[in-house]
Amino acid sequence: MELTKKGHACVRLTGDGGTLVIDPGAFSEEDAAVGADALLVTHEHPDHFHEGRLRAALDADPAVEVWTLPAVAGQLSAAFPGRVRTVGHGDTFTAAGFGIEVHGELHAVIHPDMPRVTNIGFLVDGAVFHPGDALTVPGRPVDTLLLPVHAPWNKFSEIVDYVREVAPARALAVHDGLLSEAGHAVYGRNLGPQGPGLGGAEYARPAPGDSVSL
Repeated sequence: MELTKKGHACVRLTGDGGTLVIDPGAFSEEDAAVGADALLVTHEHPDHFHEGRLRAALDADPAVEVWTLPAVAGQLSAAFPGRVRTVGHGDTFTAAGFGIEVHGELHAVIHPDMPRVTNIGFLVDGAVFHPGDALTVPGRPVDTLLLPVHAPWNKFSEIVDYVREVAPARALAVHDGLLSEAGHAVYGRNLGPQGPGLGGAEYARPAPGDSVSL
């Protein structure tokens, strides 16, 4: 498959069966969801779920469907009956020709005084894992981990340990839209050979618009 970074936490996956887009949010490109055959949304926060981006894709193609958790589905189902599928931890399904497994239930803790929303991660074709806003370990081998490198809810030591625990062949940076160029350089250095090490995983940061063959 081919993975294209669409800004912040959004990626587009293209394979023989079609095109899948995960988490087209407010920090992703405006047309991030357009042209997708299926859409996956990990949770309701606006940097992952932008209703206008999804509506544009759903209006453009009546065959497009969305798979997500109840908090997001409730905001779309009435307008697009039969096209919004509610899924949760342990579910499996096929979307745009890709086999999908759902892992996780809750968003990471931002602060104990802030309520935790629900969050699910998607494992695509048993190879690419997008955890959303949580450090969920899928409990099975993963070739490519989409790594949320920077967020109000994480710190550097946690993401290093997370990569080591998941043990992917590669970790590709997502959730990096709040970083400056100086910040990207610091993370790139510390997650690369000069840093503490990722247990054998290779780290790379695709810039928005970049594509990677997996």
